[in-house]
Order: sequence, then structure tokens, then C-alpha cells
Amino acid sequence: MTELIIRSGSAADLRQASDLLNTIVAAGGTTALTTELDREALGGWLLNDPDYSAWQVAETEAGDILGFQWIGRVDVLPPEACEIGTYVKTGQTGLGVGSKLFEATKTAARGLGFSWIRAIIRADNSGGLAYYQSRGFEDYDIVRDVVLDNGMVVDKRCKRYNL
Repeated sequence: MTELIIRSGSAADLRQASDLLNTIVAAGGTTALTTELDREALGGWLLNDPDYSAWQVAETEAGDILGFQWIGRVDVLPPEACEIGTYVKTGQTGLGVGSKLFEATKTAARGLGFSWIRAIIRADNSGGLAYYQSRGFEDYDIVRDVVLDNGMVVDKRCKRYNL
């Protein structure tokens, strides 16, 4: 793999990020998202609250985005906690993209004043569960019988990382 550049995401990255995410959504099985997001919808999520969220991209020297990771405040968590989402281009998992993104994300989370990060992973997403476990996230809850937008019912595992 070529050298990865890890940097903060921007509006200019939304086209590539939405293409990457939509490929994952279309494949199914690893994300709770079941419908594709266009650039505007993704931007509304990733760029919504710069005071309490951040996102990082991993790109090649040629400018191809291989993954992105988002953290942000969500209403159901206390103010000292944020949620995380990690998306790596199909065929690029297991190559260190997520590991490098998480190092930058931890720094961003601390800079935003968070003391812990929550990940919610579909219980049938073995790759996602292994990824967060290998980063040091610990199980703290399970949410049973979550109905996704497409009607599928899954359990979700909640994991916590203390900063």
C-alpha cells in the first residue's frame, strides 16, 4: 500500500466519502445505514456541528480517499462522550487504514473535550467488532432487536473507549 495521509475532512472530500460509504451500504451487512447518502446528506452529518464533531480522512498521495472516521456528540450520550463511525473502502480493510484514522480521531476527541467514545456495532458485523476490540474498546451494553430502515432486525453491541 502507498503511504497514507491522515488529515481532517472537509467539504471538498464529500463526493469521494459518499461514494465510499454508498459502496459499503450497497454491499450490506456491516453498517446500520441501509440507504445511500448523497453529498449534501453526508455533509449535513459530517459537517453539522464543528464545535462538537470532527472527521478524519485517510488518503493516498494521489488523493484517493481509502477511509474516513467521524466523531460527534449525540443527544443520548452525556456531554463528555461522543459517538464514532468508521468507514474503510471495500478491499482496503485490514491494511492499517482504520488504525491510523483512530490515532488522529483520539487527538481530535480530546481536543473537543470528550473523555470517552462510544461505538455501536451491528452484532453480526464481525469485522467491525474485531476492529473496535483491537483498538481497546470494551463492551458495556447490547441493544436487542433494532429495526433498521429496511425492516431488518439486528442486535447492536455498544463499546466504550476511555480517552
